[in-house]
Amino acid sequence: MGSKYTKRYTEEFKRDAIALVDSSGKTVTAVARELGISSESLRGWYRRAKADRGEGEPGELTSAEREELKRLRKEVREQQQTIEILKVATAFFVKENGR
Repeated sequence: MGSKYTKRYTEEFKRDAIALVDSSGKTVTAVARELGISSESLRGWYRRAKADRGEGEPGELTSAEREELKRLRKEVREQQQTIEILKVATAFFVKENGR
């Protein structure tokens, strides 16, 4: 979770900021300064946009791949919880049948 001071920007604003970096020939830092936003935020948006276009660093995940990874990790957590519940239930029923 972000802090209560974290600003949220629309996807349209992010796309426009990225397009400005691409079209202006200015550095990410210069564009960020002009827009009054954090250069680290703009740098992250720009890096993700490049990865999504297939221009990112080798091994860098696209947005779709990051979403899939997030979904799969959640699924694994849920399955691990289910397994733990089933282990406890199995032990309970084994104990009950032994009486």
